[in-house]
Amino acid sequence: MKKLTAPRMDRCIGCHSCSLACARLVHGLHAWGSGGIRIYSSGGLTTGFVADICVACEDAPCVKVCPTVALSQRKGGGVRVNHKWCMRCGECAKVCPVQGIQVDPSSRLPFVCIHCGRCVAFCPNGCLELAEIPETTGKKNNAAVAGSTAE
Repeated sequence: MKKLTAPRMDRCIGCHSCSLACARLVHGLHAWGSGGIRIYSSGGLTTGFVADICVACEDAPCVKVCPTVALSQRKGGGVRVNHKWCMRCGECAKVCPVQGIQVDPSSRLPFVCIHCGRCVAFCPNGCLELAEIPETTGKKNNAAVAGSTAE
């Protein structure tokens, strides 16, 4: 499974290119309010910026609180959002422990990073990274662990 991270936010200039790329390329929309990644100032231009990104919870609280099937757990961590089923209650965003779910102010629809990495190429300073993360659960991983202890 791949996961988007922002390991070099010290380089961020707050241009929002990543948010706009996500909104346009992933969701077909033209506003950064509909992107799965948000960039915020951490207190001013001299203090840098912060990226709010889904951290790919394996047992996502947003999925548990969704009163419809609009949010579903993604294998290996993270969530999928089906806007057709969303009733726009915003409960998913309220329970997200890392503010990784963005609610568009005009449509009230939730947007969350799907860890596709399409935004990475649009960051002019290389702040973002799409990396392969090892599986932490599942039979495949347990078999590998069991094999390594037997040797």
